Amino acid sequence: MYQIHNFTDNDDIRILDRKGPFTVVEYKRDLSVTPQTAAVAYYCNEMNVRKRQVICELSRGNVTTQAGAMQWMAGNCSATTGIKGVGDFFGKALRASVTNESAIKPEYTGDGTLVLEPTYRHLLLIDTAEWGGNVVLDDGLFLACESKLRHKAVMRSNLSSAALGNEGLFNLGIQGNGILALECHCPREELIEVVLQNDVLKVDGNFAIAWSGTLDFTVERSGKSLIGSAASGEGLVNVYRGTGKVWLAPVQRGLA
Repeated sequence: MYQIHNFTDNDDIRILDRKGPFTVVEYKRDLSVTPQTAAVAYYCNEMNVRKRQVICELSRGNVTTQAGAMQWMAGNCSATTGIKGVGDFFGKALRASVTNESAIKPEYTGDGTLVLEPTYRHLLLIDTAEWGGNVVLDDGLFLACESKLRHKAVMRSNLSSAALGNEGLFNLGIQGNGILALECHCPREELIEVVLQNDVLKVDGNFAIAWSGTLDFTVERSGKSLIGSAASGEGLVNVYRGTGKVWLAPVQRGLA
């Protein structure tokens, strides 16, 4: 038996979202400041730069996280590697090597409370059922998910996607129905959602953070010819083709 006080019941903390075993909280103000950092804390608060955390209630489902994401846990919580044999280990190690994700993602079971490390990035909860049970993520966005979801390295539709687009050849794909937590550089309110019905989306730059696994992702010339591409000033663009949806950020990572 355990009780947690002065956490979610603190008037300085508000709940932003709740899905499945996950709850996203935000600190309204940064009170742990000194005279030297007070001015920075003030302007951070004015510009919505605030600490946020994910709370996981394991009684609602087992949770898999990015390595090193755990801050503290209370009650009946057990952490495992999630490795189910030698073959599974090598498969996960190979997937990690091509998707820039950690090879071993801890799996937490039990009926206690798990709290992940605070971050100043924006925390997004996705119900993968709304993506047809198949979503592909840009590198570095995965934070946690329900353990029943499957992880897969998704290869681009052609080699030009990596060679010409200055991107990796693989992305992390999440399959199955469940809740997924992302750590994003921009808030959900600013994400543009483009829904395609047997159509095409062309994006000049790495603005897409997530897209349906049913879409073909390639890198192509913006025009039908090299001269046309040069005249348009765009050159190569990321192309998403088929039926599904794409989330676009207003700015690229590193420029936010």
